[in-house]
Amino acid sequence: FFIMNLEEIICPCTNTTRGMIKDAVDAGATTLEEVQEATSAGTVCGACVDEIEQFIQELLSEKNK
Repeated sequence: FFIMNLEEIICPCTNTTRGMIKDAVDAGATTLEEVQEATSAGTVCGACVDEIEQFIQELLSEKNK
């Protein structure tokens, strides 16, 4: 299992951490849009969207193992 810092802020505009993204995915979010709805991450300037999408994919692939 890859080590991640859940305290790391992934979206500075909304102060969203990796942990908050993980919580959203654990609660059933599977797409960027669903994660944005749950956390607002990536909805201000959009600079972090690629990183968020990549992180969602990592979480989902871990979940499906």
